[in-house]
Formats: sequence, structure tokens, C-alpha cells
Amino acid sequence: MTARLSRFAVLVFAWSAVGVGAATPPPRPNVLVILTDDQGWGDTQAQGAPDLRTPHLDELFRAGLVFENFYANSPVCSPTRAALLSGRFPDRVGVPGVVRDETPADSWGRLAPDVTLLPAVLRETGYTTALVGKWHLGTDEPQLPNVRGFDRFHGFLGDMMDDYWTHLRRGINYLRSDGTVIEAEGHATAVFTRWACDYLEQQAGGEKPFFLLLAYTAPHTPIQPPPAALAHVLAREPGIDPARAKLVALIEDMDAGIGQVLATLERTGQAANTLVLFTSDNGGDVRWANNGAWRGGKGSVYEGGLRVPTAARWPGVVPPGSRTDRLAMTMDIYATLAELAGAPLAAEVDGRSFLPELRGEVRPAEIRDLYFVRREGRRNYGGKTIEALRRGDWKILQNTPYTPLELYNLADDPGETRDLAGAYLPIFGEMADALRAHVRRGGSVPWDAPRARP
Repeated sequence: MTARLSRFAVLVFAWSAVGVGAATPPPRPNVLVILTDDQGWGDTQAQGAPDLRTPHLDELFRAGLVFENFYANSPVCSPTRAALLSGRFPDRVGVPGVVRDETPADSWGRLAPDVTLLPAVLRETGYTTALVGKWHLGTDEPQLPNVRGFDRFHGFLGDMMDDYWTHLRRGINYLRSDGTVIEAEGHATAVFTRWACDYLEQQAGGEKPFFLLLAYTAPHTPIQPPPAALAHVLAREPGIDPARAKLVALIEDMDAGIGQVLATLERTGQAANTLVLFTSDNGGDVRWANNGAWRGGKGSVYEGGLRVPTAARWPGVVPPGSRTDRLAMTMDIYATLAELAGAPLAAEVDGRSFLPELRGEVRPAEIRDLYFVRREGRRNYGGKTIEALRRGDWKILQNTPYTPLELYNLADDPGETRDLAGAYLPIFGEMADALRAHVRRGGSVPWDAPRARP
């Protein structure tokens, strides 16, 4: 057990001793998962960004459990979202790469129609389920949120918006209210915030607990903050790089929206019995994001593309100010919420519950394979995949399809600067075999099934 975990155990004991915290969790809590898009590990003030002001996210981090080793399942959007909703490695549910229905020749995933997603599981246990914001797992049946378990969908089906104000992608309107095409006025972040607050107000006093996935498109490109937010950052941060200023403003505007959502929980009396989970779908773009000390960023299977800021707040259960070193992945959210709801976990689910950590328990370190995949097209990838596998302190990866495998020891070299592939041949061989086994399993699942064209 690490020294940090030992300090965490002392904190948990002290918290319990005063009679405030991890006694018995309240029955059937509401669940709010906030998923941001391309937010770097270091892109909150709580995670060390010197040029950002994110008071609402910072308070969420202070009031809950911070995961110091939380990984996205993939360095790009669709696979991580598939992992969150299926509890499985994304290539095992047909989504090894980005789904782009509007450009079928450059689409690298198709969510398997027979996989039961998290909202359907929670609905079976009595939850009402909703998605506000970005879907990015298909634009035609059966790959639609309402078909796959969400009672309510108010959001955007596509991969990204070409403009935060027009909400179009390649001239197509993917905004939907359930199955109805709709239009909306205002910046996309404000639109999704408003819809989330409306949903929370509707649930106040309801007989069923709710599961709400709030998936912002921010801070994904285009880096297009509201003008007032950008002006505020430029005035406060003289000399800031202009591209970085836009990202900072976009994140700060999103933080304000998250503050409105959390305030709505408080105002409607639902905050005390709501588990709030915050995370990002992958690391940030290295051109302007802060990925902390980690190498690389979005699109890369180096640590900067995979490590994401993650925290959980659950009043009366999660001790405020707590931290955990336990390795966790996006797909573990599925297993955690299934256990929380009392739903049986199917044998094929790859995720593992971190509910004990939320309750303040300290468990021995666990050795398991953390596997990451991305399939992509164009000249740099040619339809091939890049992968990584972490087992304990060791990590093997191939960051382009055309370069050799690399091996790193993250305990000694967290920045992935010293390739040990030639120095530790037995470990390299073992890790390469394990990675190949994961690739083989994913390769047995179709990812380009016939589809209707928009």
C-alpha cells in the first residue's frame, strides 16, 4: 500500500470518527455524470492550471473524492463513450474509433445492437434515465439514445459542432428532443446547461431516482467561447497565448454552466441524495490544453491522451477532500453504478466497481490490464489501430501503426521518456503477448456493419 493510500485511510477514519461520512449510504441516490469533451488532465484550477478559474469544478473536487489515476478508455470521443455506457473495452462493442455517420468512408465504429447499455440496466432497477448533450454513437436506428435505454434525450447526435452558435455539423442539424429535430438559440454550452437544469427541476419530488448523463461538447474544437468570457480572460491574463486564452475562456464558461446545474440540485433539494461524477472523455489537444506532466494529448496513447480529471461528490458518503491512487477507467463507471443500483453485472462486462472507494474504503492495489485502442483513417493511420496496455507499473504501446512497440515503467518514468523495449526483453515479450490477446478479442467484433445513410 502506498503512503498516499495510508494517509487516505487515516482521513477516512477521522471522518468516520466524528460521525459525519461513510456510515450507510442513502438509499437509491440520484446519479449525475458530467462528461466533458477533450478536457486535459490539468485544465482545472484544482488540478494546477495557473491561468484557469474554475470555482465550481474546484469545489466539486474539494467536496468529494479525487481520482489521481483515472483513465479514459480511448484517446478519442466515441470509444470512450461506448465504454462508459457498455462497461466494456470499446472494440468489444464495435467502437474502436470515431463514429462519423455523416462521412461513412471515414467512420470507424458501429455500436453493437445487442449490447445492453447502462441506462437500460438502471431503468430495470427503477431509475428514470436521461442524456443531455453529446451522444456521438450513431445517428440512425438502432443507434439512438432513446432506443438504447434513455427515457429522455435532449441533445446532439453528431461528433462535433462546426459552430457553437449554429449547432450544425457539415450543414446538418443533429439537435434532437427525443426523436424530434429541433433548433436552439445560444451558445451550445448554455443550451445544454439550460436543458439539464430543466430536467433536474422536472425530477424534483419525483418518485423515481434519476440517472442523468450531461455530456458537454466543450472544450472540443472549434475553440469558440462566448465573447464576454474571452474578454474577461484576456483582461485577467496579460500576455496569455491567444489560442490558450480561447480554451481557458471556453472551459471557464463551461464551469459556470456546471455551477448552474449544481445550484439547481441544491435549490430543488436533490443535492443531498445525488452522486455527482465528473470526468472527461480523453486528454486535451496539445496545441492549447494543459495535460499536466503527462506526455502527449488527445489522439495519443501516451499518458496525456488517456489520463483525465475525475472526481466524485456524494454528500454523507464520500469524505470531502479525499483522494485515491486506485487505477480506474471510464468503463468502471458502468460497474459502479450497476452495483449502486443493485443490478446484476453481466459476465462479459470488463469494468470493475469503485463503489468501495466512494464509500471511503481502502483496498489493496489491484493488478489488471488497462487496455486502450483507437482505430483511425487518413494517411497517418490508414484504417489501422494504435493501442496501449498498462499492467501494474508497466505500459506497452504503439502510438502510430508504423512504429515499433514501446515499453515504459511508469513508476520510474511517468513522463514516458525512456523506451525500455530492448532492455527488458522478458517483460516486453509478456506485455506484447497480453496486448496481442486484447487486440485479437476486439478484432472478432464487427465495427463497420451496414448502416442507413443520413
